[in-house]
Amino acid sequence: MVARIYRPAKTAMQSGKAKTERWVLDYEPEKPRSVEPLMGYTSSSDMKQQVRLFFDTKEEAVEYARRNKIPHRVEHAHERKVRGAAYSDNFKFDRMTPWTH
Repeated sequence: MVARIYRPAKTAMQSGKAKTERWVLDYEPEKPRSVEPLMGYTSSSDMKQQVRLFFDTKEEAVEYARRNKIPHRVEHAHERKVRGAAYSDNFKFDRMTPWTH
């Protein structure tokens, strides 16, 4: 079973970067999930899907995986580019592009 090491993306409900600085190690599923026929619940017999470990750095996560002989894959996220502009800059007289409705 391969483990994924990644930094989670920010959720759509937050504007800041909370909970995105730490690295996560979690396992990819070995078996597909199944639907219970009577109630329609989705379940799995794979218990490693419930494990999620958090690390401060990527190196700590990789070292943990190597020390415990866990095959792993590191995924690098694209960094978000943030423009440092104020709201009032949208209404400046000398804008590069004209402001229209």
